[in-house]
Amino acid sequence: MIAVIDYGMGNLRSVSKAVEYVGGNVVVTDKTHKIKDAEAIILPGVGAFKDAVKNLKERNLWEVIIREVEKGKPFLGICLGLHLLFEKGYEFGEEEGLGIIKGKVVRFELPHEYKIPHMGWNQVSIKKESRFLNGIKTGEFFYFVHSYYVKPEDASVILTTTDYGIDFVSSIEKENIIATQFHPEKSQKAGLKLLSNFLEMVRTN
Repeated sequence: MIAVIDYGMGNLRSVSKAVEYVGGNVVVTDKTHKIKDAEAIILPGVGAFKDAVKNLKERNLWEVIIREVEKGKPFLGICLGLHLLFEKGYEFGEEEGLGIIKGKVVRFELPHEYKIPHMGWNQVSIKKESRFLNGIKTGEFFYFVHSYYVKPEDASVILTTTDYGIDFVSSIEKENIIATQFHPEKSQKAGLKLLSNFLEMVRTN
């Protein structure tokens, strides 16, 4: 069972349907016992960092996410679910994140010809080998919608980067943790391949 965490933000239906499409057994939940019982966790999200922190804490989901990740449970963060892994976010003021990955989440500061948010299809450049990227090549297109991006302290966690005025980190991997800035569930064939790869990693964990 894959637990898709419901904290009142994000496209939970499209994420869960995409995972089910590639063969996953999914429960959308905000119940801590279901998260503890799950084989893996997906933390999706669309919206503001500060609101997400507030919602996760109000629903008593904050500590259970940290504990389960620390135990080694496979974790996939999507968009805001990537941002929340980091120590600090700066959307509408400074806010503490989960602190699982060292680094911060900052707003794009780009020349005026670049629109913010960065929205639409863009390519990834692969920075290290990963089972998560099986069947994916540098230059593959994925779908993005975001105004903020992550800056990890440790470059070894960087899985892919993407060019949008700057080279920003578009996905990370550290041990049992994978997280993407782009939306696999909106990225058609390539996105479904990533979700299928994640399921395969969960099954062989």
